[in-house]
Amino acid sequence: MKLLLDENLSDRIVPRIQDLYPESSHVKALGLMNTEDVVIWDYAKANGFVIVSKDSDFHQRSLLYGHPPKFIYLRIGNSPTQKITQILRDNVDIILQFERQETESILVLA
Repeated sequence: MKLLLDENLSDRIVPRIQDLYPESSHVKALGLMNTEDVVIWDYAKANGFVIVSKDSDFHQRSLLYGHPPKFIYLRIGNSPTQKITQILRDNVDIILQFERQETESILVLA
């Protein structure tokens, strides 16, 4: 499973979750910083990523267009990198199950 972390999340999270989510990346590493959401959406769709963000715009886009790509919405407000990392690590089974589901487009983690 490949997660694509949005720019509102630290790029330092990626190496901390690589053991659970191989091939995950951050928009910064892909040259997608400061781009429109549609560009990130299309990149994730074309490259098999699940988008992870605190951005409600992705939530709206996911409701409107469905998947792919799938979207993990972190409803956690301002949180330290360690807390976000821990949420992604603690919910690995739920996240992997979400990716396999045919009908679900959005997973909300709080």
